[in-house]
Amino acid sequence: MKLALVGAGQRGMIYSEYAYNTKKVEIVAVVETDDQRRATAAKKFNIPSRMQFASVEDFYQNGKIADAVIIASMDKDHYKQAMAALDLEYDILLEKPISPDPKECLEIQEKADKKGCKVIVCHVLRYTNFFATIKEIIDSRELGKVITIQHNENIGNFHIAHSFVRGNWRRSDLSSPLIMQKSCHDMDILTWLAGSEARRITSFGSLSYFKEEKAPANSTDRCLTCKAAEDCRFDALKAYMPVIGSWPAVAITADQTEEGIRKALMEGPYGKCVYRCDNDVCDNQVVLIEFKNNVTVSFNLSGFTNKMSRTIKVMCENGEIRGDDSLNQIEVTRFASNGVDGFEQRVIHTGSVQGGHGGGDVALMDDFLQLIETHSNSSRSSITQSVESHVMAFAAEQSRITGKVIDMDEFKEELRNF
Repeated sequence: MKLALVGAGQRGMIYSEYAYNTKKVEIVAVVETDDQRRATAAKKFNIPSRMQFASVEDFYQNGKIADAVIIASMDKDHYKQAMAALDLEYDILLEKPISPDPKECLEIQEKADKKGCKVIVCHVLRYTNFFATIKEIIDSRELGKVITIQHNENIGNFHIAHSFVRGNWRRSDLSSPLIMQKSCHDMDILTWLAGSEARRITSFGSLSYFKEEKAPANSTDRCLTCKAAEDCRFDALKAYMPVIGSWPAVAITADQTEEGIRKALMEGPYGKCVYRCDNDVCDNQVVLIEFKNNVTVSFNLSGFTNKMSRTIKVMCENGEIRGDDSLNQIEVTRFASNGVDGFEQRVIHTGSVQGGHGGGDVALMDDFLQLIETHSNSSRSSITQSVESHVMAFAAEQSRITGKVIDMDEFKEELRNF
């Protein structure tokens, strides 16, 4: 099987490396604007110089030279690159979000359907043992129907500083709003667990902390020259030096030495003061959802947590499900008749598995490769299923900005007619 890689950043390399290591896949081309990343991918996958491209236009001029493409470029590039790939009838593994523009999401879906091409969106959470187990419990109806869900995405204070204050996703105009870039995963999981499309959505949130008025006294624009760095938890040396060779240090420079890290922090965006960046995306957001089957959801997205995790509580007619994906642990409790008698409860340990996102990255790639090999159309995260989560995220952001409750059917109709 032959694959081409468009975007040789962290996510693209994760998917490509796993596929390549199966020994069933040849990575025949790489498209990457960054010279260093392009060279790294070419060396790792033994890609000849004639198949190394700085622009996607040059790559597509060669016609269809692979079975599928992995598109893992920046958010705003997805639409143009995916539409051109579909013109050549490529099947696509598409990193989320599909696009930062809701109309573009729908257009990619429509073109894929017209061309008969598979577009699989990297909604990796559906492929984790953790969320798949919760889905199985819900579908078994052992606790009756779902009534309401509480779901938290705990971004982690160091993660939001790295990715959404200093990093590539710090501004909506450069990438997409936080609710789209970070939490279309969660919108997807929630509609999957609820088993319904959304009826109404409202949302509140803001950039409340990572701004200049919160900066410590005597602080400066860069951590390496800052007098306040010693007492600041966001000091870039504290963030990156202890994790040289792993994420997020590997995202700031290919030179994973102390000298290389210091150079990147002195010259690049990751050494900037988190209170003096040009970021504008939210650092906290709440979304309330009413689904068409009357399941209600409260979703909380926050950068003010000590670790990265997702926690969930699913409240059903006859019991509840609680889970923490950082522990790979799920509690299933049947309701008691009173507050003093014993109650029935079991704890499920879903276990640690290979790969990022709780094994979701690996399971997603296995699914994608099997789809291409068998010419199947059955996938947990086809674009047809994935578009709903993106429209929900767009609606949540519109509600946050306008202060209005968004009727989802009306919102979708407006997008189609725009």
